[in-house]
Amino acid sequence: MAVTIKDVADRAGVSPSTVSRVIHNNPKISEETKKIVNKAMEDLKYHPNAVARSLANSSTQTIGLILPNSSDDLFTRPFFIEAMRGISIYAQNQKYNLMYCFSNSEEEEVGFIRNYINSGWVDGIVLFTARKEDKCISYLRKRDFPFVVIGEPEEGDDILWVDNDNVQSMYNVTSYLVEKGFRRIGLITGPDQFAVTRNRREGYLQALKSRKIDIDESLIRTGDSFSEETGYRCMKELIESENPPQAIASADDYLAFGAISAMKEAGILLPIVGFNNSPRAEFLSPALSSVDINPVLLGENAVELLIKSLQNKILPFKNVIVGTRLIERETTSKY
Repeated sequence: MAVTIKDVADRAGVSPSTVSRVIHNNPKISEETKKIVNKAMEDLKYHPNAVARSLANSSTQTIGLILPNSSDDLFTRPFFIEAMRGISIYAQNQKYNLMYCFSNSEEEEVGFIRNYINSGWVDGIVLFTARKEDKCISYLRKRDFPFVVIGEPEEGDDILWVDNDNVQSMYNVTSYLVEKGFRRIGLITGPDQFAVTRNRREGYLQALKSRKIDIDESLIRTGDSFSEETGYRCMKELIESENPPQAIASADDYLAFGAISAMKEAGILLPIVGFNNSPRAEFLSPALSSVDINPVLLGENAVELLIKSLQNKILPFKNVIVGTRLIERETTSKY
């Protein structure tokens, strides 16, 4: 039997009209009451408008996108634009609309997800990152609400997700640098909370071990963001270290851009490879070798999995691995 607003009201000890006001985020309702009502909805797995939709045999035909960056970052980081392009192409063909929001913290993302679910505005949600102990994934699973992740979750057996093989991709980058004759290869990555960071570091370590090269932890820098400033700072530390690297594997183009600035400042230019193949990489001087992760296909495959699950279509698999390609440019081609 379907859960109703009255069931939620009884659970929370409030009136049905109060539950309705909480669902619509009425500012007159206290934060304490909102917490109690939201908790009741979560416990009962109540999805507003679910009954009305089933009676009408329809849905909102809308997908919610949770972007883990500010609006400024969105327009400076092509990955999100390209992934959204892939999502838009497939969603439009399936007559689905998109609703998206930006966030500055994981807690804010959970708040947006709660509003999406409680308002009944969307049928499913796309997450653009996978974190360690991910609060968004945990909340969506608790609410039993449809979602897909661009990124490999920690526990992905029952979750829809799409990603590159980041371990293999960084393994290939590191092997490529080793084959050029370098043994002291530095690694610059972003925050360790993200699965992509941990997987690319693992690929780097596996490549060195497979070639019997000793792991030197002093060559590894884990930054607090994927920004140019972080790349610059990490590279400066490596340059000034007692035994600096001969080459650099960077887990992101923007980290590589910052690293190149630090190298130029120091009057050196070590071979370096980035990730994401940002448009700027090709026009940098020297042009940056980078791994094309195919973000358009990542977005397209993600929303395809989600929409097919919403349409109750049988999915032969719950995750998709999108191939990558190393594009050699001036930062490595001359070595």
